[in-house]
Amino acid sequence: MGKYSLNEFVQTTQQDDYVNEFFELETERVLEVNLDGEVWSKMGAMISYIGDIKFERERVLEHGLSKMFKKAFTGEGTQLMKAKGKGQLYLADQGKKVTIFDLKDESLCVNGNDLLAFEPTINWDIQLMRKMAGIMSGGLFNVTLQGRGKVAITTHFEPLTLIVKPGETVYTDPHATVAWSGNLTPEFKTDISFRTFIGRGSGESIQMAFSGEGFVIIQPYEEVYLSSES
Repeated sequence: MGKYSLNEFVQTTQQDDYVNEFFELETERVLEVNLDGEVWSKMGAMISYIGDIKFERERVLEHGLSKMFKKAFTGEGTQLMKAKGKGQLYLADQGKKVTIFDLKDESLCVNGNDLLAFEPTINWDIQLMRKMAGIMSGGLFNVTLQGRGKVAITTHFEPLTLIVKPGETVYTDPHATVAWSGNLTPEFKTDISFRTFIGRGSGESIQMAFSGEGFVIIQPYEEVYLSSES
């Protein structure tokens, strides 16, 4: 930002009071939820709200036994928070860029660490990438979202979408992979050399491999995933 008088700064950065859709980008890094009911978001993502809104941490059996066991098994960090009421809710995650998707009977797989919020009309499930458990610190898991409704994800800086075409496998760094179309199932390719074992490898010894037809969203940043217990 440049130089402003106080009045100029307030006018330039103040919130938009005009109520638009359920999910709106207040800024490219802040999600505004025009709440009249409830919404699920990543635990700790609330930065402000206006109105009568209550917050509840996801209960152990909130989404059934199956998801409870998966969450316990993965030790993952996608703890959810339910916001209920009426007003404007502002969500953000470490200054990351926010992208809103409007699913229309479609499915999307999102890295658990990059899921910011979703409407309660969306069905979701946790998928542990078992081949990666124990290989990467904290493991690696994703959340599969499907149905009709809004979903908000976050990325470090501008995302890049890679198109997966039949016969052309797309390889990505797991730490830079944010989301992919729900019809794709990634495999894992390892390229472990002697240099890797002695701690002098390139850092790209493990890659995700996407084959078929769809897309993969990556970010220009390698994000380290830590378990919720760390």
